[in-house]
Amino acid sequence: MTNSILLLISANFILGTAAGIIMHRSDYCVAGIFRDYFLFRQTLMLKTLMLLIAASMVLFELSRRLELLPHYPFPILGSPSLANIAGGIIFGIGMVLAGGCVVGTLYKMGSGSIISATALVGLIIGSAFYAEMHSWWQSIARSTAFLKGQVTLPQVFECDPLLLIVPIVLVAAILFAHWTKQGTMTRHSSAEGYLQPWKAALYLSFIGAISYILVGMPLGITTAYAKIAAYLEVLIIPMHVTENTFFSAVPLDYHNSLFELQLQGGAGPHFDAIAFIQFPVIAGIIAGAFLSATLLREFKIYYKVPIRQYLSALIGGIILALGSRMTPGCNIWHMFGGLPILAMQSIFFLIGIFPGTCIGTFILRRYVLTVR
Repeated sequence: MTNSILLLISANFILGTAAGIIMHRSDYCVAGIFRDYFLFRQTLMLKTLMLLIAASMVLFELSRRLELLPHYPFPILGSPSLANIAGGIIFGIGMVLAGGCVVGTLYKMGSGSIISATALVGLIIGSAFYAEMHSWWQSIARSTAFLKGQVTLPQVFECDPLLLIVPIVLVAAILFAHWTKQGTMTRHSSAEGYLQPWKAALYLSFIGAISYILVGMPLGITTAYAKIAAYLEVLIIPMHVTENTFFSAVPLDYHNSLFELQLQGGAGPHFDAIAFIQFPVIAGIIAGAFLSATLLREFKIYYKVPIRQYLSALIGGIILALGSRMTPGCNIWHMFGGLPILAMQSIFFLIGIFPGTCIGTFILRRYVLTVR
C-alpha cells in the first residue's frame, strides 16, 4: 500500500470522524428532518438542511473559481432519468422505516443503538438484492433518461454556474435572516455538549467542501454497503459474484492529482478506490459518534424496543439500500453534494424523496408506532 493511499484513507477517516461527532452532538439525521416534518410539521431541521445546501453552494463555487476542485461535476454523476425520482421515492420510504438514513444509521449505532445496527444489516441485505436486479433496472434508467450529456442545470442552460447560484443564495440569505430574527433557527436545549443544528449544518458543509477538494468528490458511502454484501457473497457463491454485472462494474474511474492516484473501483469484492475512500468514512462516523457519546457520558447500548420496530428497521434498511442504488446515491451524496452544484440527478432525487418520506411516515404511524 502506497503512502498516497494511506494519506487518502487517513483523510477520509478524519472527515468521517468529524462528521460523526457533529451529527451526534446535534442529532443531525436527514431521515429525522423529513420524518419530523410529516409527523409533527416541525420545520427547524428542514431550514438547517436548506442552510447546509446553500452554504455548500457557496463553498463549492468558490472552490471551483479558485481552481481547487479536481473535477466539476464530480465523478459518477450522470444525466437525469425518471429512475432518479423512483429511487428517491423508495429511498424516502426506507429511511423513515429504518429510523435513519445511510449516515444517520451509523452515528446512532456508534452511540449504542442496536436498532440502528439492525438497519445496517438491512442495508447490506438490500444491496445484495439490488445486485440481482441491476441489469433490469439499468435498462429502465437508460430508457427513461433525457438531456443526455447534461449533468447540471448550468450545463442545460449553457451558462456560468454563478448566474444560477447567486440568486438562489441571495433568496436563501433573506429567508435565513428572517428566520433568525424570528428565533426559529435555534433549538432550546440544556443538554451538555449540544450543538445547535444550524452550526452543524455549516460544519458539515465545510466537511463536504474539504472532501470535494481532497478526494475529488463530496461524502458518499452507499457503494461500500454493496461491497460488504459482495465480500460476504463471494465466500458462498464466488462464481455468481464474478458473473454478476453489478459487482463487476467499475463506475468510479478518475485521476486524483492531489494524491497522484488513478482511483478506480466499484461494488465488487476488491480492495479498490471505493474501499479506501468509503470504508474509512464509515468507520470514522461510527468512531466519532462513539467518542462524542463517551466524552458526554451518554454512551449506552439500548435495545429495549418493541419487536415491530426491529422489523421496521430491518425492512427499512433493505428498502433504503434498494432506493440508494436505484437512484443512484444516497441523501448525503445528493443533498450535501449534488444539489449544491445543481446536479439534475440530485434535483430529481429530491423531487422523489418528499412523497417517499410522506408514504414512509404514514406506514410508520399506522403500523409501527401504533400501540395495539
